[in-house]
Amino acid sequence: MASSTNAAPLAVPRIESLGSDDDAEAFRRINTEWISRLFTLTDEDRALLNDPRGRIIDPGGDVLLARADDGSVVGCVALVRYPDDVLELSKMGVTPAAQGRGVGRLLVAGAIGRARELGARRLFLGTNSALTPAIHLYREAGFVPIGREHLPVTDYYARADVLMELPGSAGADPTVGTGIGSVAATPNTRDGGSATDGRRGRSR
Repeated sequence: MASSTNAAPLAVPRIESLGSDDDAEAFRRINTEWISRLFTLTDEDRALLNDPRGRIIDPGGDVLLARADDGSVVGCVALVRYPDDVLELSKMGVTPAAQGRGVGRLLVAGAIGRARELGARRLFLGTNSALTPAIHLYREAGFVPIGREHLPVTDYYARADVLMELPGSAGADPTVGTGIGSVAATPNTRDGGSATDGRRGRSR
């Protein structure tokens, strides 16, 4: 997603977990928009976006929403659980009107904090090299590049040509960082209008 440098200030949105059916629809809509615009929406994308409770929340993950003062959802991010307490920061997007206003930064910080609460031993993500603002956002939050061999599955999205992990967590490179538990809750970066890959897709 592109970000605007001239966007008007936006009141700090609340970061909260998905609750209602309207929340689930907002999660589906925001992600469908950016994925369809930049890539191809896969069957795996549709299955996950159409059933966030069954595919993300019930297995032990979460979906976080950025909610504006008027109650509208202006951004979202998912934490998808894999075996061995591995979590993926996934399906993150910000509405076009809210891009460039710090929403992505709040979502990343919220996801890192929620991953701690969920007992994550590792936190990783996949994105695409075309999404340079998002990659900058993740780097500023402390994520570092990893190889595909470090993924918890072999059939991860092909469109994810940039893979990153929050360093220092169990299973990550022990020479870098100090782990999920020590990551700052407010990384110092502008919102990049970020978007990430999702879970065990066959193509990206």
